[in-house]
Amino acid sequence: MKQCLLNLANWVLALPRPVKRIIVFVIDLNLCTLTVWLAYYLRLGEFIDFTGSSVWNSGFQWSRNAAIVLALPIFILSGLYRAIFRYNGWQALLTVAQSVGLYGIVYVTIFTVIGVDQVPRTIGIIQPILLLLFVGASRTIANQWLGNQYQSLFKQKTLSNVLIYGAGSAGRQLAAALTNIHDMKLVGFLDDDVGLQGYVLNGQPIYDPKDLPRIVTKLNVSHILLAMPSSSRTNRKAILEKIRGTRVSVHTLPSVSDLATGKVTVSDLRELDLDDLLGRDPIDPDPVLLAKNIHGQVVLVTGAGGSIGSELCRQIITVHPSKLLLIEQNEFALYMIHQELEKALDNQHIEIVPLLASVQDHQRMEEIMGTWHPHTIYHAAAYKHVPLVEHNPVEGIKNNVFGTMYTAYAALTSGVNNFVLISTDKAVRPTNIMGASKRLAEITLQSLAATNPSTQFSIVRFGNVLGSSGSVVPKFRQQICNGGPVTITHPDITRYFMTIPEAAQLVIQAGAMAQGGDVFVLDMGQSVKIIDLAHRMIELSGRTVRDVHNPNGDIEILITGLRPGEKLYEELLIGHNPQGTSHSKIMKAHEDFIPWQELQGTLHQLERLFTTNDITKIRAMMEELVHGYTPQSEIVDWIYLEHILKT
Repeated sequence: MKQCLLNLANWVLALPRPVKRIIVFVIDLNLCTLTVWLAYYLRLGEFIDFTGSSVWNSGFQWSRNAAIVLALPIFILSGLYRAIFRYNGWQALLTVAQSVGLYGIVYVTIFTVIGVDQVPRTIGIIQPILLLLFVGASRTIANQWLGNQYQSLFKQKTLSNVLIYGAGSAGRQLAAALTNIHDMKLVGFLDDDVGLQGYVLNGQPIYDPKDLPRIVTKLNVSHILLAMPSSSRTNRKAILEKIRGTRVSVHTLPSVSDLATGKVTVSDLRELDLDDLLGRDPIDPDPVLLAKNIHGQVVLVTGAGGSIGSELCRQIITVHPSKLLLIEQNEFALYMIHQELEKALDNQHIEIVPLLASVQDHQRMEEIMGTWHPHTIYHAAAYKHVPLVEHNPVEGIKNNVFGTMYTAYAALTSGVNNFVLISTDKAVRPTNIMGASKRLAEITLQSLAATNPSTQFSIVRFGNVLGSSGSVVPKFRQQICNGGPVTITHPDITRYFMTIPEAAQLVIQAGAMAQGGDVFVLDMGQSVKIIDLAHRMIELSGRTVRDVHNPNGDIEILITGLRPGEKLYEELLIGHNPQGTSHSKIMKAHEDFIPWQELQGTLHQLERLFTTNDITKIRAMMEELVHGYTPQSEIVDWIYLEHILKT
């Protein structure tokens, strides 16, 4: 019998959708007849022969025909036959109730309120109630019978048992969304609220997270879905620590601000980001500082298509400048950020101007600034990949030092009020060309600020940002997805991290506090040991680390050795005397610099060395200009190495 039902279900599922709708229509038509017949039985206490010559026969014909003529058009207009019946749920049953309710009002009015000869008035009440029960039951049976069989055809016994952490509104919405997902089966909730533990929500038990290891083993759980969008990062980190070691994969919902629609869907689930693992809550930005140099002004961003530059642009348009100038040398990157910003404007009257340009082109920069006379410039254009710049030092210095200098010259010529340089912690006691070039760019701006007070030059220095090009998180995630190994250059290497939106907001606020020549340092929190981060990401993906203590683990962590110019740890201050500001996350550093009269001539000498690509002299001059620059690797410039091979 069971096999016959399965075969019948498979046959029904294979039918064209119009044929399925006709079948359901015919079923509803017969249910109209059946419920009228049963209504007469309940009223009279006996079944009537509606084909014979019973005294009730004429009334039965009237009430049955009325049921068919009234119910089926209402069902069609209500969309009952547009539903995919194997997915019918509470929403479909609600539609059935509304449709039958409307039908019932008309039916009761005709046969109970007005009355029809040979039709008992109670038929007008009993029949709609029976029709509601029978039509609702038919949809529920279709959902259970066809739905389960449909899922069995596609799941092929590969269901993943999941727990939802959080039995609040987001958790309930996510549970409802999971009902239509064929590769996940919800087996319960987890919640820290002791008042909820032990109860049942939507048919699923709510467990105590302290029992998680036992629950995972008992229920064969493979995924935990965090449904706590309003929870702080500190709390989320603590929860993730509880989950570590249970060999389950963790996915999470974004923050409340990202779920503005108020409706949670499975597509909102995402992989864990490092901000979930760091557990550091950002401070809300000061709207006065955000607006000071932007609102109603012409603003220019260099490197607008990069990680930091593009986020600066996103933040800037929320503060309503009059114009936003995008400078980017990469055509595709410029196209993408321009399209994104145009879509985000939402009828705001902000002119966005995409400009292909290199900051190394002095004439082009002067032409742009002379045309629009920007009020504020955020200079984010830079080469920042340490090994690449180490292998291409001249290009790195040209872009990072001289690109900054040319942009600053153009700003002075066109009367720019505020110029903010985006710098890096690698500029502090650098061991590589990238860091040294960024420190020299800082020195250049400090020197210009001392001799040109008309433009307020400032520098904002911070560490690594999550999600930027070359960021360690997507790299580790891809390596874990590929089955490993996860590669780390040194077991003791540490880094500071901050989310891109937080960094961009702090850059704008720091620039608004500038008085000229300031070096601002962002509070990056505690540094993170990269090998610990790798362990957490592996374990929270449901896998284990393979090492000498666990030779049967899933993912190996491979130490590859430090790359050219790479440091074990980064610093944010050259000195040790930071000064606080009005913002708790922004400090001001006191950094020495070279007077412009002395620096200008030395920079010209450095520029002349580029023509011969004399890397030995270039590196020596960088050591002379940047106090604390101590190269930790041999010269690895590709052209230099090729010449050595040929000699």
